[in-house]
Amino acid sequence: MKNFSTVLKQAYDDNPDKTSIVLLERDVDDRVVTYGDLIREAAGYARALEQAGIEPGELVIQIQQHGMDLVSAFYGAILRGAIPSILPFLTEKLSPEIYRRSLMALIKVSRPAAIITYPEFKSEVDKALEEGNSVRAVLLENEISRDPHPDWSLLRGLERDPSEIVLLQHSSGTTGLQKGVALSHEAIFNQLENYARAIDLTAEDVIVSWLPLYHDMGLIAGFILPILRQIPLVMMSPFDWVRAPYRLMQAITKYQGTLAWLPNFAYNFCAQKIRDRHLEGADLSSWRAVINCSEPIYASSHQMFLERFKEYGFRPEALASSYAMAENVFAVTQGGIHEPLKMDVIDKQAFQEQKIARPATGSEETLTMVSSGVPIHNTEIRIFDEERRELQDRQLGEIALRSDCMLTGYYNRPDVTAEAFHGEWYLTGDLGYRVGDELYVSGRKKDLIIVGGKNIYPQDIEALAGEVQGVHPGRVVSFGVYSEQVGSEEVVVIAESDEEDPEERKRIANQIRQSVTKGSDIALRYVEVVDRDWLIKTSSGKIARSANRGKYQSVFRGEDV
Repeated sequence: MKNFSTVLKQAYDDNPDKTSIVLLERDVDDRVVTYGDLIREAAGYARALEQAGIEPGELVIQIQQHGMDLVSAFYGAILRGAIPSILPFLTEKLSPEIYRRSLMALIKVSRPAAIITYPEFKSEVDKALEEGNSVRAVLLENEISRDPHPDWSLLRGLERDPSEIVLLQHSSGTTGLQKGVALSHEAIFNQLENYARAIDLTAEDVIVSWLPLYHDMGLIAGFILPILRQIPLVMMSPFDWVRAPYRLMQAITKYQGTLAWLPNFAYNFCAQKIRDRHLEGADLSSWRAVINCSEPIYASSHQMFLERFKEYGFRPEALASSYAMAENVFAVTQGGIHEPLKMDVIDKQAFQEQKIARPATGSEETLTMVSSGVPIHNTEIRIFDEERRELQDRQLGEIALRSDCMLTGYYNRPDVTAEAFHGEWYLTGDLGYRVGDELYVSGRKKDLIIVGGKNIYPQDIEALAGEVQGVHPGRVVSFGVYSEQVGSEEVVVIAESDEEDPEERKRIANQIRQSVTKGSDIALRYVEVVDRDWLIKTSSGKIARSANRGKYQSVFRGEDV
């Protein structure tokens, strides 16, 4: 019977001295973690959960900072047979009030049996534990010790059936504390097998990741995939990467990294923020695929990344893409591995007004769409209209899928689970179109801005605003606010900047208006240039459009939202 624990035990029995993770941390030497180290530290957490009376099948919430304790606690819960779920910890990027409310709501709905956290956060956890809650134990990292001689007979994870839930991924939201995506052992192993095939994964690969483990891209591609398939993993903190993005390039060079996954904004961020002095001796020629995932993909971002790093050995054929979501464990599609990424240059007006991705003829305004690739093995895609009728090639609609990697359901939310499906088909809430087997994703259905009957995609507006000098990379949001006077939505742009001079901010705002008006067919009126860290982001680092719309309406319009 194949489950997570049996696979980990096999790795431990076969080669306990084999490297599982190389953990990179600031100001200390790189730490090599073998499978023996991993299991012994995880077994310490499993023993602590057993002593706390946590039984197999019960939910264990992890609110921990990036590091070895987070890794050990995750696999410790699995060895115990419990169900781990990693949540983001409270940082300056998250609203404390929203975070606390969301944590209390999550505890009420998901009813965890235990919470694992770090000592400094215990007071926050205590505030969230209302009378009558389900939590029987709050375990602190500093109270856990490794188990030098794991007793496998006590590690009840070996008994778990492949059809049972192994973990929860919480969908990305303003704090990440949203719907709990319940995934079985079987679904995850199916994904790992199908996705390894799609990316031609071999024992020669080295995966390098800075991605947070509370998001599916980091958790699956940058954590579970390499560890369960015994592929070396070089792992760093997302907070270290944000402060020093060149560390990714140094890790690729030092450990001959071959695979990494990045959200689209990271291509721009790396190209703009990494200085030549940080690239001395860099060699990126080992990088066979850097996979753009989790955000709409822009050809300009790829080109910027390629131009910046090609002199250091980065090759154009290493540019790849994937469309992924927690509800399918991770990947739905993959492109750029077996052949170059496909581009589709389409008529912009037809796309916005008629929802048709008509190939451009050369005289009209155009959009360049980047393919997210083709479905991985055992995954099917359809495009539906509003009445759930299947659309043909090049017709824009909602992306639906079915596969052998699907979620068991939203944890303790049968109502939400039922709403998410149309028969066997999971409704993603994303908009896109197909050309043959290739999938092109345009954005979230709920984020569309409708101006005078035209569909405006906020990502396009944000990309134009982000080109203005003085705007901080990746820190722009665009959304629609309904105007009774106009009878339609009006577009708003908020951009963060390091500039403090009011006149300079006025210049930036005017240039944003000019850039958006010139690059699109809307006349942009409402632009606000704000301080760094003004914008609310989701736990996965994405701009939270609905939360920022509410903040804008409250701060700049004085509306009670």
